[in-house]
Amino acid sequence: MTAVDTDAIRSLLEERREETRARIAELSAPTERGTAQGFGKRIGDGTIEAVSRLTDIGVGSTLETTLARTERALEKLEAGTYGVCDSCDRPIPPRRLEAMPDTVLCLECAAAQRRTPPRRR
Repeated sequence: MTAVDTDAIRSLLEERREETRARIAELSAPTERGTAQGFGKRIGDGTIEAVSRLTDIGVGSTLETTLARTERALEKLEAGTYGVCDSCDRPIPPRRLEAMPDTVLCLECAAAQRRTPPRRR
């Protein structure tokens, strides 16, 4: 990659990192005192609030994963290893990097990671 490309990617990743941090902070901000609603005692009471909270938890988890990937890509830029797969050390194709600048895995390693079931505790 040329210096211009890495500079543009660095700017994009830094911008994404700040946006993601802001969204995480927004989701994790405590509610104002007196604004929290209970779920109620009847079926259906508070369903919207419950679904909203569960959605926020899922979005927050996704944002945290995105932030970690973005920070790892920035680390690789600093180390001069951007574009090299973290798993197999082979080059990541430029088209994949264009599509997903925060990727740190080649397509094969990313696919293998998705197929691996999570470990049980």
